[in-house]
Amino acid sequence: MSSALHITNYEDVNSWETLMFLYNAALKEVGTKIDILNEEFQHIHRYNPIEHVKSRIKTPESIVKKLRKNGYDSNIENMVKYVNDIAGIRIICSFTSDIYRIADMIAKQTDLKILSLKDYIKNPKESGYQSYHMIVTVPIFLSDGVVETKVEIQIRTIAQDFWASLEHKIYYKFEGNAPDYISSELQECAKIASQLDRRMLSLNEAIQKCSTGYENE
Repeated sequence: MSSALHITNYEDVNSWETLMFLYNAALKEVGTKIDILNEEFQHIHRYNPIEHVKSRIKTPESIVKKLRKNGYDSNIENMVKYVNDIAGIRIICSFTSDIYRIADMIAKQTDLKILSLKDYIKNPKESGYQSYHMIVTVPIFLSDGVVETKVEIQIRTIAQDFWASLEHKIYYKFEGNAPDYISSELQECAKIASQLDRRMLSLNEAIQKCSTGYENE
């Protein structure tokens, strides 16, 4: 890689190494923003809405598989254009109310551009999957230009993440063709996870009211 990348937009990206450089830089930029927002929220409200954050770059095999599944040739142009989750950040929080709070804070970052929002909490997938998805672009400032780079942000509760992790392992094992009884059981487990989230949120709100009452005595 030369000292200057000479990139002004994605049309100039002509190698896998350059593409990965950009996506890794985008993960660092968005990750730093999330850390700062979390620390600021904790400083102001004495409350930490984020349990932990995971980040990853999609493997070449996974990218190629996704392109082929959707009928596209495996090349750099199609990777950039059609695969929105090459760079991914997952934010795990305690309560469903935190999901929308965090999403709102991210959306207010003026240098992030929101390309799409998908609320799988209010509208779960048929499988039972629940999460809040944001596709954003973040400007990567290089020595001779700026490249708007896509990052997928997933925000979910601990219960939702636990369910999604198990679902992924199960469907990977069956290569996406799990028996009907397993799919049905997963849907039931998703409902249980959702009930747990609602009860934990209600419990937390009750605790907050009690704490406020003690402080006012």
